[in-house]
Amino acid sequence: MAANNQTKAQQKNTIHAHGYAAQKAKGKLAPFAFERSNPGPHDVLIEILYCGICHSDIHQVNNDWGFSIYPIVPGHEVVGRVIRVGSSVKKFSVGDRAGVGCMVDSCGECEPCKDGEEQYCQNAPIWTYNATDKSGKITYGGYSNNIVVNENFALKISPKVDLAATAPLLCAGITTYSPMRHWNVGAGQKVGVVGLGGLGHMGLKFARSFGAHVVQFTTSPNKIEDALTLGRS
Repeated sequence: MAANNQTKAQQKNTIHAHGYAAQKAKGKLAPFAFERSNPGPHDVLIEILYCGICHSDIHQVNNDWGFSIYPIVPGHEVVGRVIRVGSSVKKFSVGDRAGVGCMVDSCGECEPCKDGEEQYCQNAPIWTYNATDKSGKITYGGYSNNIVVNENFALKISPKVDLAATAPLLCAGITTYSPMRHWNVGAGQKVGVVGLGGLGHMGLKFARSFGAHVVQFTTSPNKIEDALTLGRS
């Protein structure tokens, strides 16, 4: 009886979720049911509406980097709707649209965290998937119906934008936006973009919108018109 009561108590502290997981290296994604930790005081629970596909998700599924944890639910270009907030959450309300990138939490106490460099957290950053959270549970990503994230690692998304088109900004977008902001790209500067793939087309559009003169390099003749079109938009 005591064991049954403990099991019920544990279930109350979890959230049912389902998604698509690979059970082994290079395995096919298949339906997978699992539990997430309940939102803490500073967490939000997000109903996932869209999730982009990044090539690093494929690398992780295939264990190309040698540290994949199975079963693995990939996905770190997540957008959705907040459906529950922790008692101390200030940034979000139920119903807000939110996005999540490659991290869902960190210790928040070490020097890198205090300096806004949480990806270098000395107590290990908590990645959106293929990691362990503070309770010791494996983290599962955005190829699922919900996700729990510390509010500091979620972004508010305007109700005016297309959510499906917004999802890739959580990885490919920030990967190109960040260095351009770092180097203050703007009018009077020239930016060369090599390749017109998932990152390249983002780099072209950002640099163009910042007012820079953009030179696009591609070895694919069929992408020339795409580059010209994106450069004009």
